[in-house]
Amino acid sequence: MKINIEIDCTPLEAREFMGLPDVQPMQAAILEKLQARMMASLESLSPEGLMKTWFDPKMAERFQDMFGGLAGFGSGAKPKGKT
Repeated sequence: MKINIEIDCTPLEAREFMGLPDVQPMQAAILEKLQARMMASLESLSPEGLMKTWFDPKMAERFQDMFGGLAGFGSGAKPKGKT
């Protein structure tokens, strides 16, 4: 014997029927925060934001220190394992 039961309801109606909590307000709040973060990130990717990042006077010093450190010439520090 085979019995098929078909229930036609919305997800909200199914949650209410099963006694599950309504999570829509929480989802809306999280979505709003996520959207605000994404918009802030997009502003840093604008041409003006990229120019500020790339041509910052301190950035040249950072690159010089980084490459000097990689080559072993930076900050007078000795490479590990050598005396």
